[in-house]
Amino acid sequence: MGRRTDGLRLWHYPDWRDGLTDALRLSAAMTSKFAVAGLPSGGGKAVVALPEGRELDTDRRRDVLRDVADVIASLSGAYATGPDVGTSPADMAVIGKTTPHVFCKPADLGGSGDSSPHTAQGALAALRAVSRRLCGTSSLGGRSFAVIGLGRVGAGLARLLAAEGAILTVTDIDPDKQKISDELGAVWRSPDETLAADVDIVVPAALGSMLTSRTAADLRCRAVVGPANNQLATPDVADLLHQRDIIWVPDYVASAGGVINAISTELHRVSADEARARVRAIEDTVDDLLDTAQRCGQTPAQAASELARRRLNGTSGPTGTNHGAVAVPGSVAR
Repeated sequence: MGRRTDGLRLWHYPDWRDGLTDALRLSAAMTSKFAVAGLPSGGGKAVVALPEGRELDTDRRRDVLRDVADVIASLSGAYATGPDVGTSPADMAVIGKTTPHVFCKPADLGGSGDSSPHTAQGALAALRAVSRRLCGTSSLGGRSFAVIGLGRVGAGLARLLAAEGAILTVTDIDPDKQKISDELGAVWRSPDETLAADVDIVVPAALGSMLTSRTAADLRCRAVVGPANNQLATPDVADLLHQRDIIWVPDYVASAGGVINAISTELHRVSADEARARVRAIEDTVDDLLDTAQRCGQTPAQAASELARRRLNGTSGPTGTNHGAVAVPGSVAR
């Protein structure tokens, strides 16, 4: 079996089965992400389902990470993990003491470090392609964006957009993140207000399922492009957006920068410059998908799905296998 690769999510869920559902959805998206990016490394996801309200102290967190490491080690190289929501390169260093099947350890430990700046750069590349489609130029200066979620990726992307001269409205469920808004000279709004803001592009950078049939009807933007995973509550929302002439770039395309950089540097051993070039090439991927969708009368989601399907069916080896998921129930965190 070929290696499947993607991040470890450590998050709170009402029930561990909700974590399992999240792991399965995310692993399917990761399979498509790797296929569209042309990476023959499969796709997978690991989720630690923490009970709601349960916080981990330093010792308990280390125990949880060691449990995860044991599970990964038991797979004998079929799956390798990296950081995701709730985890960091430092956590990967802990896992790396038990198993070598881990990406994005700190650079001083031989890893590629924090993947979030590369995810943000990849999302920026996707935004350039969409800006060209909407405005005839890839320049983002003067364009208006609503960034939802100011975690490591979202805040990094907001800073990149501000440096380009973009006009920003931002939000996060954590009110302390308003200091980032103040730093960037952005407008701060509640999450619901930001999603329905009158802007050129809405940029989802938080947790998934924010685009529902109801919220899709409330959108006042021209496009939705961002690094958050599983943005659609249900697949038919992509059709609703298309009917409203709102471009939606599939999240697994826009969010691929982090995995592209990690696989390129740690597995393919290319130079940092070559890895950055591969991340920037997301702009070309989005350009091609939008061209294909227009030419074939498809939504961008259909065009991306068809591209992923062709690559999966046309490749023997790891990319041709089904996606996989690892869910670690809340028992490990008790």
